Amino acid sequence: MNAQRVGIIHPGDMGISIAASAKNSGCQVYWASQGRSSSTKERVAKIGLEDAETVAGLCAKSAIVISVCPPHAAEDVANEVIHAGFHGLFVDANAIAPQRTEKIAAMMSTADIAFVDGGIIGFPAWTPHTTCLYLSGPPSQEVAACFSAGPLDTKVLGPEIGKASALKMCYAANTKGTVALLAAILATAEQLGVRGALVEQWAHDDADLPASIEKRVRMNAPKAWRFVGEMHEISRTFEEAGTPGGFHASAAEIYSRLSQFKDARTLPTLDEMVAAMLDQVRAK
Repeated sequence: MNAQRVGIIHPGDMGISIAASAKNSGCQVYWASQGRSSSTKERVAKIGLEDAETVAGLCAKSAIVISVCPPHAAEDVANEVIHAGFHGLFVDANAIAPQRTEKIAAMMSTADIAFVDGGIIGFPAWTPHTTCLYLSGPPSQEVAACFSAGPLDTKVLGPEIGKASALKMCYAANTKGTVALLAAILATAEQLGVRGALVEQWAHDDADLPASIEKRVRMNAPKAWRFVGEMHEISRTFEEAGTPGGFHASAAEIYSRLSQFKDARTLPTLDEMVAAMLDQVRAK
């Protein structure tokens, strides 16, 4: 078992599952309670992480610090760790474009902090072999060892910073991008008066297709607010790779329209989602 000292910034739904896997693998796992919500504190209490109170305290106690935060906050967290005087190993496991990852890696190098690029694919890691933390960068094996007992899987892509982030962006471009497209198709069909006919044609092509589409769209509604920034990151990734990024920029707008369902305890109906998509159009 690994006795590494690991700090998690900040343990949301995904971060807390990663912290649990590190603890399950024998690590001492820290978090910083200062300024965190009651729901975060409840999540942490179930796992039993050690409270370092502040990010500075977490950095002082940890040899490895893992950042799992919304995309827009990636640089802010990195700067907070730098200003805390950390000199261990920093893992950026956020859904950001590889170009941003490379810039954060350069910031860390200047501050004499080792860096690993991370990309998480899957749901919060409570079930074995359903979630993988992809890693790239020279010290990646050291990070992978912190999760040896699972249930989080890890895979090292090599020593080049940016590879893990690139894989995450390309993977989410399909999974989350497709859901946004389906939501937009349904809203457009509704506005043009052909939604029923469209669903009938889908059922003609594949009897299970309408129910599958409805499930995918509705399941993502409570998380739509989190996907807005990620879609912008994917758009940037595509554009800097020389491919069109407009589709995922539009996907960000689609998820923004659905953000009113943030953390909904019951899934909205498809009719409610379509109405939310069309609110701005019908208000004109």
